Amino acid sequence: MPAKLTYRDKQFELPSGMTVRDAIKKVGLSPETILATRKGRLLTDDEILKEDDQIKLIAVISGGAQKIPNPKPQIPT
Repeated sequence: MPAKLTYRDKQFELPSGMTVRDAIKKVGLSPETILATRKGRLLTDDEILKEDDQIKLIAVISGGAQKIPNPKPQIPT
C-alpha cells in the first residue's frame, strides 16, 4: 500500500520504503522549505515512509522582524 502525502489541497501517493526527503523531492517540493508530520509528530528527513502512512507536508514560512523605532526617552522635569 502506498503512503499518502498531503500538501495544502493536493494529495500524492508514493511507495513506502522511501525517505521523507526523497518523497518531498519526488512531488516537486524543496526539502529545505517543507516540514513533514505523521500523526502530529515532526519527522526527520531520513525517516522511511511506511505502508498506509498519512503524511502532512507543511511549508516553512519566515520573514524578517519588523523594526520598531526606539521611543524618545522621557526626561523628568
